[in-house]
Amino acid sequence: MDVRKVAELAHLELTEEEAAIYQPQMQQIVRYVEQLNELDLNGVKPMIGGLTEEGERTAAFREDEICPSFTPEEALAEAPAAAEGHFKVPKVL
Repeated sequence: MDVRKVAELAHLELTEEEAAIYQPQMQQIVRYVEQLNELDLNGVKPMIGGLTEEGERTAAFREDEICPSFTPEEALAEAPAAAEGHFKVPKVL
């Protein structure tokens, strides 16, 4: 995993010192996540978007709570590109 490529995709600038610090940390994170591939999932039924196979909702573990959020201006302040109050992204079709 190349920390510079990930930084580029996230529109982040890294110094040489930061890249040297973050590269081993990123490799450690990826190794940790790869441990999931070692799990035996035979007999474990996959969930589909919080629904059971029959389409019923699954049980919630906590109540929904209203929390403070960003204003549109705050959300767009760090966006690489914005237009008319929206995030501007490359066309995919």
